[in-house]
Amino acid sequence: MTRVGVIGIGNISAAHIGAYLAFPERAEVVALCDIVDGKARKGAERFGLDVPCYPDHATLLAEAGADLVSVCTPPGTHAEITVDALRAGCNVLVEKPMAPGLDECDAMLAAQAESGKLLSVVAQNRFRTEMWRLHELLERGAAGKVLHAQVESLWWRGHSYYDLWWRGTWASEGGGPTLNHAVHHIDLLLWMMGAPAEVRAVMANVAHDNSEVEDLSAVLLRFANGALGQLTCSVVHHGQEQKLVFQGERARISAPFTCYASRSLENGFPERDSAYEAELGALYEAVPPLAHEGHDGQVDDVLRALETGSGPLVDGVQGRRTIELINAIYKAAITDGTVRLPLAADDPFATQRGLLERAPHFYEKSSSVAGFGDDRITTVGNY
Repeated sequence: MTRVGVIGIGNISAAHIGAYLAFPERAEVVALCDIVDGKARKGAERFGLDVPCYPDHATLLAEAGADLVSVCTPPGTHAEITVDALRAGCNVLVEKPMAPGLDECDAMLAAQAESGKLLSVVAQNRFRTEMWRLHELLERGAAGKVLHAQVESLWWRGHSYYDLWWRGTWASEGGGPTLNHAVHHIDLLLWMMGAPAEVRAVMANVAHDNSEVEDLSAVLLRFANGALGQLTCSVVHHGQEQKLVFQGERARISAPFTCYASRSLENGFPERDSAYEAELGALYEAVPPLAHEGHDGQVDDVLRALETGSGPLVDGVQGRRTIELINAIYKAAITDGTVRLPLAADDPFATQRGLLERAPHFYEKSSSVAGFGDDRITTVGNY
């Protein structure tokens, strides 16, 4: 039985707590923690948990006897809490993004190596059947060599979204949707295609004058094999229609799943290849569905790794890789240039401090509230 502590009882913590409760024979939530007075106790009451509630993570680590902690705090605090937990002998599942700076990610990885404990970074959309199946088709080369990838991380957030105390500043949130929303889709792109070699980008704040950070970015990617990619990161898109599209030599495959295959007529114009589309559809459906999806799926994977002594599907190295691409996007947008990967160790954009010194303040944060009366989060969108 794995004893679990949850640090940070904001909106996303419910997904973690619910996931652990889905495996009652394998995990037990033994402690909650939040720096806001009464928030941890409120979370415990919501889930019917009779557990100690601590005012800070240091006390939880010292007293709760947890084997594993979920870090569900704002991004700017992830590195400190994760390092402290690993050094205290706890395994860690940390919410996305891993941390705003590569130097912080490296400190987390160093603490993991020194402690020998498990470190996993949340990427719950890998644990969805349609993503698992799409990844399998790409691994098999079923669509042929990928020529172009199109990733749309499109969300919509109202003006008041950035009134929450930790959102809307480079120091506490680490960035806008490029970091905090598109991190899901960037992880999926890297999982399916690998890292690009070059990045170009532009960003702006077009609708949230109470926030320092961007609310929209557009990115171009070039891969070492010659393929191109494009990525849109947004919190201004009504409808929140998210997708990943891979154009291969033989067919297009995408999530939400569709496939379209073309073959050439003598004059080069296309003719639809319905037979190959049927073959792709059959390959897709033949990949078994996952038993657990989303956060449940990732918690199942982390518990399996602890029980078997194997590694998790999403480890700290992969979490760092995602942050490296995001930092490269910010560098390209801020410097108006082409950025090549990997980033050098001494690149100022590899550190949160370097980004803070160079990031534009589109606006100054004009409001700060501890929470909202209506704390619902909506999950409209595909992922």
